[in-house]
Amino acid sequence: MSLESGFDAGKPRIISGFYVTRKSFSPPLLILGIETSCDETGVALYDTREGLLGDALHSQVELHALYGGVVPELASRDHVRRLLPLVSTVLEGASRRVDDVDLVAFTQGPGLGGALLVGASVASGLGISLGKPVVGIHHLEGHLLSPLLADPRPEFPFIALLVSGGHTQLMRVDGVGRYSLLGETQDDAAGEAFDKTATLLGLGYPGGPALAKLAAKGDATRFEFPRPMIASGDLDFSFSGLKTSVLTRVRSLGSLDEATRADLAASFQAAIVDVLVAKCMLALERGAMQRLVVAGGVGANALLRERLVSEAGRHGAKVFFPPMRLCTDNGAMIAFAAALKYPEGAAGEESFPIFPRWDLAEAAAQSTPRR
Repeated sequence: MSLESGFDAGKPRIISGFYVTRKSFSPPLLILGIETSCDETGVALYDTREGLLGDALHSQVELHALYGGVVPELASRDHVRRLLPLVSTVLEGASRRVDDVDLVAFTQGPGLGGALLVGASVASGLGISLGKPVVGIHHLEGHLLSPLLADPRPEFPFIALLVSGGHTQLMRVDGVGRYSLLGETQDDAAGEAFDKTATLLGLGYPGGPALAKLAAKGDATRFEFPRPMIASGDLDFSFSGLKTSVLTRVRSLGSLDEATRADLAASFQAAIVDVLVAKCMLALERGAMQRLVVAGGVGANALLRERLVSEAGRHGAKVFFPPMRLCTDNGAMIAFAAALKYPEGAAGEESFPIFPRWDLAEAAAQSTPRR
C-alpha cells in the first residue's frame, strides 16, 4: 500500500537508530505514532525489539508567529497538509512499508479539537485500510513516559513534573497507567507565563525560548518578583500573579532599554524556576522518593535543568529528562507510550473519539489496556 506524497512536506527532522533496550516482546510490534494535539505534526515508527526506528517533526512556529500565538483553524489545516507526507517520509527513512505497521497510535487528547481530529481521522483511516488496531494515547502520558527513552532511564516509582505551555503538574508514577496527581497550577501554566511575559517584553513567538535566551544576558537580582505559593505547604502552583507583577513593573519603567529587558527576563525566570524547584523537592521529600522525572517543553529550559539537578543532588535524588529533542510534542512519545501500554498488541476499536479536555489520572483509572 502506498501513501499519497504529492504535498510539500517541508524539511522534516529525521533521526534513526535511537532506541532503548527492553525485554523481548512476543511477537515484536511495529508501531506508528501520530501526534497532532497543537502546533506540531509529529510522526514516529517504534519497533518493540529494535527501538525507535525514526521520527519526523514539522513545527508550525512560522505559521503562527504573525499572530503571536496558535490559531486553531490554521493549525488543523496545516496538520492535514503535513501528516501523510510525514508518515511516508518516516516509513521510507526506516526502510519499512505501511503494510508492515502492526499498531497505529495517535494522540486522543487533550489538545485543540480540530487538530486532534486530524490525527484521529488519519490514524483510523490507516487502521481500517490495513486491518490493524488503532489506539488513542493521552498526550500528557506520552510526555510523562518519554524520559524512559533516555539512557539511563528511571525506574518506577518516581515523581514527575509535567511542565509545558498548557500544563504544570506534579504526579506520582508507580508504573505505566498508575498515576496520582499531587499538585497542579491553579491558573496559568509555567509555559504560558513564559509566553505572556515574553510578549510584555516585546519578544517574538514562541516566547519561552526567546525569554530564556534574553535572560542569559541579564541580572536576575535586579528586580524582586514574587514566588507565588512557594511556601503554601501544598504542591499546587500559581503563576498569574507573577505575570501581573512583571506587567506592573514594565508599565512603571516606561521605555525599556535592552539591558533592562534582559534583567526583567532574568528576574522573572529566576522566580518561576525557584517555585518549580521548591515544589519538586517538597514532592520528593513527602513521597520519600529519590527519582524525579521532568517532561514537557519547559523541561528544556537550561536554568531549570541546572537548578533541579543541583537541588536534587543535595537531597540524594537524581533527575531524569527526556532527550532534548523529545521535550516538545513529538510522535516518538506517542508510539513509545503505546509500546508500553500494549506490549502484546491491542484489540481494534469501532470509533475513535477525541478529548480536548482530558484529565490524565482519571483517564488512567478508567482505561484498561487491551491485551
